[in-house]
Amino acid sequence: MTTLGVVNLPSWERHHHRLLVRLAWVFGATLVVDIVCTVLIYVLERDALGTQIRTFGDALFFTTVQLLTVSSQIRNPLTTGGRLVDVFLEIWAVIVVAGSAGAMADFFNEATAKRRAARSGHDGRR
Repeated sequence: MTTLGVVNLPSWERHHHRLLVRLAWVFGATLVVDIVCTVLIYVLERDALGTQIRTFGDALFFTTVQLLTVSSQIRNPLTTGGRLVDVFLEIWAVIVVAGSAGAMADFFNEATAKRRAARSGHDGRR
């Protein structure tokens, strides 16, 4: 039995399960980052002179768009704290995209190596 409670899955199912668990953790962590940063941006920016982030909805829109595209129609934060949160959001987005791409590449690379090894009669280990 594994730590996830899965018993004796075939190799390909374990392989898929591992990828899905990784992606679920990334999605969950990003959701938490989005919520926490939304609250921070709202608190830091709502009273700043000249800001476009006045409501919680504005803050949620801004942080979510920053995580997804690193760009929005709302101007960047005006306060120092808001700018620091914005930089953190952009760094998080780059790391998550790169990490997710790496997990997917690892998944396909391992699957390809196992198929090649099965065809050649080897177990794929060096």
